[in-house]
Amino acid sequence: MKLIVAYIQPERLNAVKQALYEREVYKISVTNALGCGQQRGYVESYRGVDFEVNLLKKVRIEIAVNDAFVDSTVEGIVAGARTGNIGDGKIFILELAECVRIRTGDRGAKAIG
Repeated sequence: MKLIVAYIQPERLNAVKQALYEREVYKISVTNALGCGQQRGYVESYRGVDFEVNLLKKVRIEIAVNDAFVDSTVEGIVAGARTGNIGDGKIFILELAECVRIRTGDRGAKAIG
């Protein structure tokens, strides 16, 4: 079992969800996040005062999958999020020690579904 965490551009969320649905990955968790990477933000002027915006809006996606779905999930995220520009995002794949479905008490791969 793996936990896939991806940071993407907010405007690419619908494309990522569609690409995941095409690969039969339906269970995702999405949260708003702030962060910066190689693009390091930008400078904006407000009422004549310049200020640096270095924390940019991102979307964090978390998906717990069984080992058989890891590659197709990563491919779906990349297919939906890639624009070819700096700031497209990152994907992290973490080992998932345990999963428990609260409703039934199922554990492990059966709980992920």
